[in-house]
Parts: sequence; structure tokens; C-alpha cells
Amino acid sequence: MYLLALLGDIVLYTIGLYLLLNCCYLLFFSLAGHKSIRPLQVTVKKNRRFCVLIPAYRENEVVLETSKAALKHQYNGNFEVYVIADGLLPETVATLRGSDVQVIEVAFERSTKGKALAAALAQIPANRFDIAAILDVDNIMGPGFLQEVNKAFGAGYRVVQAHRTAKNMDSSFAFLDACNEEINNHIYRKGHFAIGMSSALIGSGMAFGFTYLKELLKGIGETVGEDKELDFRIVRDQEKICYLDQVYVFDEKIENAKVFTQQRTRWIAAQVEFLKKYAGEGITQLVRHGNVEFFNKVVQAFLVPRVLLIGVLVLFFLSSLMLPFGPPPVFWAVLLLMLSAALLIALPARFYKSRQLGKALFQLPYALFCMVKAVFQIKKTKTSFLSTPHKVTAVSADANL
Repeated sequence: MYLLALLGDIVLYTIGLYLLLNCCYLLFFSLAGHKSIRPLQVTVKKNRRFCVLIPAYRENEVVLETSKAALKHQYNGNFEVYVIADGLLPETVATLRGSDVQVIEVAFERSTKGKALAAALAQIPANRFDIAAILDVDNIMGPGFLQEVNKAFGAGYRVVQAHRTAKNMDSSFAFLDACNEEINNHIYRKGHFAIGMSSALIGSGMAFGFTYLKELLKGIGETVGEDKELDFRIVRDQEKICYLDQVYVFDEKIENAKVFTQQRTRWIAAQVEFLKKYAGEGITQLVRHGNVEFFNKVVQAFLVPRVLLIGVLVLFFLSSLMLPFGPPPVFWAVLLLMLSAALLIALPARFYKSRQLGKALFQLPYALFCMVKAVFQIKKTKTSFLSTPHKVTAVSADANL
């Protein structure tokens, strides 16, 4: 009995220490996100040439609307909109080509966003553009997006991430997803950039030096997390990723549990993939090269997804009320308070003014169930793209910032 209790203590205290580190990390960067970011001090000397890339995987209706919106974007310089057509209907391609949109058709046995981008860039002359901006098929660029990105490049950055935010919050699940997005923005982008570290990429609303992006995409492979792969490659080069907190790209939020589960399955699979791939290199980069940024990306891959973390901490708290070994209930209660503080601090004030917040919180148990389900479905990503389906959605009044 003594040995069993001792073993239980070792296991539970080890798990407790790991989860404590999770909560400390989130709370630290949540607090850091309230540090003001100094505006870019640069005079715009030239308007760089932009290539706006929109990968479209079987999204016929949505791509027609978003590409049309992209063409209307106001920019002082020259830009062209490219749709990377993967599985689009012939009539959709014909309609796009009938407008000012450039179309590059691609086809793969197994589609991924990274392969589509690499294939498209291989067909565009390297001297035609200075900057490549990447949008998801449902994204709408907010006012001044290209102009502010151009300004950031004038300040010396080669990689820029804008503030992606919800364009729809018309259901409880969409509102919950929008909250999650803003918490991510606050912790992993604003919080890091505010203390001088690189922002994390988010997959869209991002821009790269055109030739640099071509280099980054070499050998991208079939990863389902091309943005995370780019993250690791960029910090390995010790390039700083700029975050433009006041420059928006509007993104469609998920409105139902099925799509939520599918998307999270892809995200968790990517996290596991990069944890396995880069854990060892993270130690090497830190010890041999002093590359704290690379090590930090590995630490992020070790973190438990937040919705799962809430469920895990509640489970251990309840278990501690009955188990005679392991950390006491107060320990798990403190971790729950730390996590709650981190999330509440990171959520923008405007969300607290919405009546939907209470309804969205009632969706958390269901979201937790979906996350657990996603964990057991990650093998599906090896045989299927698991793209997130979209619909034509206007930017809602709630998205006004």
C-alpha cells in the first residue's frame, strides 16, 4: 500500500508540475499582452508590389465572393490577386478568369495548403512581386492591410502577421471560436511581440518577402500544419515575425460541433507532428546557438490545448478530493484559478459586453467533448486533408473594432 501511494505521489506530482508550467506560461504571456506595442517608426519610401494568394480547396461559392472583395482592397501601390484552384469547378475557374483575378490550377493525390502555395509560387516569376500575402479562402482584408504590411517591410521585417479576427459571431459556437481566436492573438502574438519576441503565425492574414517565402516552402511536404512548419523554419533563421495588432483580417468562425472537431483534429495532429519532429532540435538550438525563439516554439508544442487543459484540471481537482495521495485539492484549485485568470485577462473587453458570452460558456463542455474526440481522430489526417468548409459570410456588425 505504501509503495502504491508513493508511486501515485510521483506520477501525480510530475503531472501537476507539467500542468503548472502550462498555466504559468499562459498567465505570463497573457499579462505581457497588456504591454503596449510601440508603433512602427518608419517613413514609407516606396509601395512594394504585392501578390495576394488565396488557396481554394473545393470552395466554389466562397472564393468568388472573397476574391471579389480582395480586388476592391485599397492600396497605394500595385497588387494582384491569385486564386490557387485545387478542385474548383470549371465554371468557377472560368468566372474567376473573367475578372481581374489570376488563377493557378493545381492538383495533388493528397492536397495540402503548403503544397498548393509552393506549386503556385513556382509558376510566378520571382522578380514580379516584392511581397506575398496569404489569405484563407474565407478571409476579407480589413482597411489598410496591404499599406500597413508595406510599412512593416519598410521597417526591415521579412515576415508579418496581422490580427485575424471573427467576421461572424451569429451562433454560440461561432462566438466561442471567436473568443478562442482572440485569446490566441493576445497570448501567442501580442504577448510575445510586446516583449520583443516573434509573433506566432496563424495560417492566414500573413505576409512574407516573396523570394523568402519560396525558400521557406521548399520541401514543405504533406504537413497539415504548414503555418507551424513555417514558424519553426523562420525562427531557425532567427528572423523576427512582426505582429500588427491594429491591422485586421476577417475570418469566418466555426458554427457547429462537427466542423469544430474536424478543425481541431487537424490542429492537434500538427502539434503532435511538430513535437516529435523538433523537440530534440529545440534543446540543441537553445544550448548550442542560444536560439530562445526556437526553443519557445517547442515549448508551445508541449502545451496542452486550452479546452482540454480546463477539463484535465477539473478532473484532477475532483479526483484529489477522494485520493489519499498526490497534490491536495488546493493545488489543483490554484491551477484552475491561474488558467482562468490567463484566459479572462486575454479576452478583449468588447466580448464581455456581449449577451452571447454566457451562452457560449455553456458550450464549453460540448467543446471539451469535441476536443477529446479530436484526439482520437488524429490518424485521419494521414489520409485526408480535413479542410474546414466555409460559406459566404458578410462581416457582421459585431466584428466592427
